[in-house]
Amino acid sequence: MLEKGNAAESPYGSSASPLTVDLKNLYSPSAVLVDLDTGKTIAGNNSDDTIYPASLTKIMTAILAVEKTENLDEIITLPYDFFQNLYAEEASMAGFEPGEAVCLRDLLYGILLPSGAECCLAFADKIAGSEEDFVKLMNKKAEALGMEHTQFCNSTGLHDDEHYSTVEDLALLLKYALGNDDFREAFTASRHSTRPSAQHPSGFTFYSTMFENMSSAKVTGGEILGGKTGYTKEAGLCLASLADVNGKEYILVTAKADGNHDTEQFHILDAVNVYNQIGASAQNSQ
Repeated sequence: MLEKGNAAESPYGSSASPLTVDLKNLYSPSAVLVDLDTGKTIAGNNSDDTIYPASLTKIMTAILAVEKTENLDEIITLPYDFFQNLYAEEASMAGFEPGEAVCLRDLLYGILLPSGAECCLAFADKIAGSEEDFVKLMNKKAEALGMEHTQFCNSTGLHDDEHYSTVEDLALLLKYALGNDDFREAFTASRHSTRPSAQHPSGFTFYSTMFENMSSAKVTGGEILGGKTGYTKEAGLCLASLADVNGKEYILVTAKADGNHDTEQFHILDAVNVYNQIGASAQNSQ
């Protein structure tokens, strides 16, 4: 489990940590910053408040997809039945088509980079036979990880009043998931090109919804390595990210920022802000 650290700016008390990080003046009203190596919380703001996770849900879907799949290079045919509902709900899609023969590894990248809902449902169908039964696996995993304030109702993060979490729980999930090499490789990719299929004879390329909204991944003393964005009207702009700053890796999870896909990407601005603070604080303490 994540351990609550003791930085002076954290709600958890004082610490020997030299980092000075302010999460209280972000666009995102809920935020938590975690040292990936130790699992200690460096700083938090409203980190245990209930939020709607939107597409940050797909972190759970992706890690279960990896853990429940024996061969990610297996080819499956995408069912026709769920596409119509996804189109009707205006869910984010990776670009695969009904009846397309797709490599499972391409579907994994499709979950984490363009946030493809069809990729989530394809894995749910293959692993559990239905999204409903896959959700049971998601909640069982959440319980095993100690995500005490989380409940999943679907694999995609489409809004449901009973589908909720906290940034603290999501940081716990991301820390766990990054321990898996296949997950980490996909989570930190900026783009991915699929294998050819009948519908896409040359394959096609999709891009990380985080990286495509950043002019640069560089921050003071390091770089942002990867991230998963999320957005619904009810959830606001959300982001779970990973960065390497001064040779250490950090997780930042933020939620509830105002805005949408067409506004300034405030959740990404928050991530750059926080990671720059870490780099500047470390430099100032030397």
